[in-house]
Amino acid sequence: MKQIKILAQFYVDLLVKLGIFRFSLLLAVALVALALVVQISVTLLLQGSMRDIEIIRSVTFGLFITPWAVYFLSVVVDQLEDSRQRLSKLVTKLEQMRARDMELNQQLQANISRLNSEIEEREKAEEAREEAMQDLENEVYQRENAQLAVAEKSALLKSFLDASPDLIYYRNENNQFSGCNLAMAELVGKSEKELVGLTPWDVYPAEVAKRIIKTDQELFDDNTAMTDEQWLDYPNGKKALFELRKVPLYNRNGKRLGLMGFGRDITERKKYEDALEKASSDKTAFISTISHELRTPLNGIVGLSRMLLETELTDEQRGYLRTVHVSAITLGNIFNDIIDLDKSDRRRLELLPQPLDLHEFIDDIGNISQLMAEQKGLRFDLECLTELPKNIEVDSTRLRQVLWNLIGNATKFTKQGGVVLSVSSEIHDHDADIIFEVEDSGIGIPKAEIENIFAMYYQVQQGNDNLHAVGTGIGLAVSQQLIQLMGGNITVDSEVGEGSTFTVKIRVPLVEGIIADDEIVTVVKPELTGLSIFMVEDIELNIVVAKSLLERLGHEVTVAMRGDQALAMFKPEDYDLVLLDIQLPDMTGFDIAQQLRQQYQDLPALVALTANVVNDKTEYFDKGMDEVLNKPLTVAAITSVIDNLVLSCSHELQQPDLVDIDNLEIANGNVIDTLLDLEMLTSYVEIVGTEPVYTSIEMFEKMMPDYLAILDSNMTAKDQDGIKFEAHKIKGAAGSIGLKHIQQIAQKAQSPELPAWWENINDWVDEIKYSYQNDINVLKTWLKQQ
Repeated sequence: MKQIKILAQFYVDLLVKLGIFRFSLLLAVALVALALVVQISVTLLLQGSMRDIEIIRSVTFGLFITPWAVYFLSVVVDQLEDSRQRLSKLVTKLEQMRARDMELNQQLQANISRLNSEIEEREKAEEAREEAMQDLENEVYQRENAQLAVAEKSALLKSFLDASPDLIYYRNENNQFSGCNLAMAELVGKSEKELVGLTPWDVYPAEVAKRIIKTDQELFDDNTAMTDEQWLDYPNGKKALFELRKVPLYNRNGKRLGLMGFGRDITERKKYEDALEKASSDKTAFISTISHELRTPLNGIVGLSRMLLETELTDEQRGYLRTVHVSAITLGNIFNDIIDLDKSDRRRLELLPQPLDLHEFIDDIGNISQLMAEQKGLRFDLECLTELPKNIEVDSTRLRQVLWNLIGNATKFTKQGGVVLSVSSEIHDHDADIIFEVEDSGIGIPKAEIENIFAMYYQVQQGNDNLHAVGTGIGLAVSQQLIQLMGGNITVDSEVGEGSTFTVKIRVPLVEGIIADDEIVTVVKPELTGLSIFMVEDIELNIVVAKSLLERLGHEVTVAMRGDQALAMFKPEDYDLVLLDIQLPDMTGFDIAQQLRQQYQDLPALVALTANVVNDKTEYFDKGMDEVLNKPLTVAAITSVIDNLVLSCSHELQQPDLVDIDNLEIANGNVIDTLLDLEMLTSYVEIVGTEPVYTSIEMFEKMMPDYLAILDSNMTAKDQDGIKFEAHKIKGAAGSIGLKHIQQIAQKAQSPELPAWWENINDWVDEIKYSYQNDINVLKTWLKQQ
C-alpha cells in the first residue's frame, strides 16, 4: 500500500513537472511500448513467431488507448490534487486544532488545578460552614431562650402597666402614639392597636390637643422632663384631672425616639382641695352671715332691755335684766370681733323675691331703728316723701339686711344729732322705683375714700377716736352686692364732720296681692286620633314619657335619637307633625329644621322641644320653627299645637273638649305642690294611667347616678359648659316625670347668666344630689293615691 502511494505520488509529481502535453506524449510512447511488449510476448509465447500486422495492431491499440488513459489519469490526478489540497487544509486545521487542543489542554490543566484548589477551599468552607451552622444553631437556641425570657418579661411588664391606674403612653417625635397601657386606652376609648399612629389631634378635642402638642414641643425643644395638669374627658363625658409627667425617650445608643408620658388621676385630690376651700369659704361666709343677721335683732334686745331698766322693777328683776342687757352688749361686741376676723369673700348670694306689704315692712324697720337710735341717745326720724305702693315683689330679708346695715352704721358713727330714713317711690305701670335714703349727722367720709368704701375689707380710720367709717369693710360690700342683684345701686354723699347720706334705689315689680290658696285645675282632654308624629329626642326618659302620652292620645310616634338619623329617616309625606329637641348629641334642632326646609318645599309643622324657659319665641321662628313647646309635654300644650298647626291644615280630626279634674285642689303651701308638677302629672295620669309613670321613674333612678357622676366631674373641672349641659339633661329628665323641685333647681344650675351663679352652683348641685330620691318617694306616694 505504501508503494502504491509512493507510485501515485510519483505519477502526480511527474504530471505536474512535465505538464499535460509532454506527459501525454510520454504516456503515449509508454503505452505503445507496453502494447508492443505485451503483443510480442503473447504472440511469441503462443505462436512462436511475430508478424508485422501484429506489430501494427499493437501500435494502433497503444495509440488508441493513449487519449483515454491520459484523460483518465488527468481526472485522477485532478481529483488526487483536490484531495491533496483538501487533505492539506485538513492537516492545517488539524494542526490548528491540535494547537488549540494543546492550549485548551493547558487551560484545562490550569482550570483543573484551580478547581482542585477551589474544591479544597470549598471543603474547608464547608467545614467552616458546618462549624458556623453549629454555632448558629447554638446562638438561635440561646436567642430563642432569650426571646422567651424577654417575652415573659414583656408580658409581665405589659400586665404591670395595664394593671396601673395611671396613664402610660409613648409618642414619637411626630407626635404619633407608639403604644399605651389599658388605662390610657380606656380614657381615649380606643384600643392600643387603634391608637398607634394617631396624633393628639385625632384623639382629643382641639383645645386639649393644642395644649398637649405645645407641651410636647417644649419638651423636645428643652430636652428635659416636664409636668403639667390637664382635664381630660372619658368617652361617657366624665371629666378627670390628670397630672401629666412627660420625659424624653431614648434608645440604647442615646438617640431620642420621642417621649414617654405618665398621667395620674388627681381628681379626688382636686375635690379634696376644693372641699377644703369650700369648707373654709362656707365657714367664713356662714360666720359673716350669722354675724350680720343677728346683730340687729341683738340690738333690739339691747334697746328693749334698756327701756325696761327705766321702768319700775324689783331689785331681783332689775338684776336679771341688767345681766340680760350686759350679755346682749357683750354678745354684740363678740359678733363685731367675729366680723373683724372674717376676711374671706362672700361666696353665695341668692335672691328669693316674694310679695311684700311695703308699708308694714317700713314700719318694722322704723321700730327697730328707733330702738337702735335711742340706745345711743340719738333721734330717729322716718319720713315717707311720696305715696308708696302697697304690694311689691322683693326679697324682704335681703332688703332688710341692707337697710339695717346702713342704719346701724349711721347710728354707730353718729355721736350726736340723729338719723333720718326717708322713703320715696316712682310708680310705673307694672313696677316701681323705691328709694331709701339713710342720712346721719356723724363723722362723715373723706371724698377721696368714698369710691373705695364698697370694696371688700376696705376700711377708713377717722380721727383719734378710733372710729371706722365703714367698719371692717364687709357690711357695705355685701350690701352693694345684694342691691346690685336686685337691679339697683347704693350711692353715698358725705362730708367729713357733717355726716353722710346713703341712697338705695331698686326697681321692683308691682303685685296685686296674695294669690288665692285653692285652685281648680282644668286640663284639655283631647280625643284626636290618627296623627303620624315624628319626634327627635335623645333622652330615653323624655321619649318614654312623650311617646306614652301621644300614643294614648291615639297618635303614632316615630322616634329618632340623633340628627343624622332623623334626616335619614324623615319623609315629609309620612308625617303630620314634627317635634324637634333643640339640644342633640350631634347637632341642634335648628340645624335639622334648616336642612329640612332646604331639602323639601312642603313640610308638616316643625315644633321645637326645649327644657328652657321661653320668654320670646322670635328666635325659634327665625330659625325655622313653627312653634315651640316646653318639656315635659302637657296635654293642653300638644293639643293647642295640633289645633293651631295641624287642624288648620285641613286634617279631619275631632275638636277637643274641656273637662274638669275633680278633687285636685292643692294648697299653696302644700309640700307636694312644691315638689311635684301636679298639673302635668294629673293630666298625664288621666290619659295614660300610672303604670307608664312608674316605668319612667325606674328609668330616671337608673340614669341619675351617671348624670350626677359626670356633673361632679364637671364641677371639679369648673367646666361651665359641661355643668350647663348635664344640668340641662337632669332638668329634662326630672321634668318628664313631674319632679318640679328638681327641675327648678336644675334650671338654675344650667343658667350661668344668673347673678352669683358660680357662688351658688355647689349648693344647687348638692340639693339635686340629696333631694331627688326623696322627691321620687313623694311622687310614688302621690301615685298610689291616684
